[in-house]
Amino acid sequence: MLRLQHALPERYSDASPAQLSEWIAAAKSTLGRRLLILGHHYQRDEVMIWADARGDSFGLSRLAADRHDADYIVFCGVHFMAESADILTAAHQQVVLPDLNAGCSMADMADIDAVEEAWDDLAEVTDVERIVPITYMNSSATLKAFVGRHGGAVCTSSNAQAVLSWALSADPSGPAPGRLSGEPRGEPRGEARGDKVLFFPDQHLGRNTGYQLGYGESDFRVWNPRLGRGGLEEADVKEATLLLWKGHCSVHQRFRPAHVAAFRAEYPDGIVLIHPECAHDVVEMADQVGSTDAIIRAVDAAPAGSVIGVGTEIHLIKRLDDENPDKTVLSLDPLVCPCSTMFRIDAPHLAWVLENLVDGKVVNRITVDEQTALHARLALERMLSIT
Repeated sequence: MLRLQHALPERYSDASPAQLSEWIAAAKSTLGRRLLILGHHYQRDEVMIWADARGDSFGLSRLAADRHDADYIVFCGVHFMAESADILTAAHQQVVLPDLNAGCSMADMADIDAVEEAWDDLAEVTDVERIVPITYMNSSATLKAFVGRHGGAVCTSSNAQAVLSWALSADPSGPAPGRLSGEPRGEPRGEARGDKVLFFPDQHLGRNTGYQLGYGESDFRVWNPRLGRGGLEEADVKEATLLLWKGHCSVHQRFRPAHVAAFRAEYPDGIVLIHPECAHDVVEMADQVGSTDAIIRAVDAAPAGSVIGVGTEIHLIKRLDDENPDKTVLSLDPLVCPCSTMFRIDAPHLAWVLENLVDGKVVNRITVDEQTALHARLALERMLSIT
């Protein structure tokens, strides 16, 4: 997705860390309660020290919606997160992204044109009324609106199991498990909400969640948007329960079984924590699998003296290590690749947007049009009703 962020004035790009800190602190003091700075867990420390709250993308957006006295929401994260905040906040609140180029490579792997084309292709070979579209939170507002219009829901890495259970449930009143791997194929399940799920944009979260629910590899098919009909035969579409979009997180896909094996060889009593955006062969080797917040809780709960190998973004891992001096928290990937798009948010951009706000100028405002927001909000509300 093309985004245009102009180069910063030299005042900010040439400033020292001390100058930037002075300017940010002064702007925060001037704006007071009218300002709320949100910091996603993957942000660099020079940004996180200024955050009024830190957390995952949806949790931060909900927090912003509860802060009615905050006129300006400065979201230190990526584009889809700022969109979600704009969808959930009140009309008087303005959401700002310090660097417009802070996108998400995973979110950009599924755009509305490709998803609508896939939906049309599916309609040619199967009954799309029986397909429930589910989008991961890491997606654009237009995709959230798409699933809202088509009876689907959003999910997070924390609640994906509940949302997929709901999508394939025969009980319209709430979540219920789908077909377990031990049940015969074709056994009646009652009038389910759907027979299939189209899950985008992250195939790994979809597959790992499907395994959690008892589905097997024969129930999955990967939809490649670059190929006609997703690269699938008609029989594949009809036989699949979970159609998984060919997308991934550029950070989490780096972790491989060899990384886990090397960690266990060096630290036989170590604890391995893996994010569910990692590939399934890595997830299978973990002691615990969970969202960013779940990883944080697991580190907190680990006994003193633990050595913990984590498969997620390096800034969070380093922060966990710093904040838990009685434990050793390491990245399983020795190359410690950061999230390059999250990394775009830095102190110069933060100082720039804050000083503009002090001067009464809102730069880099993120807005979602009313119609898109309406349907995206519906998909988010479905998720909340499920979980």
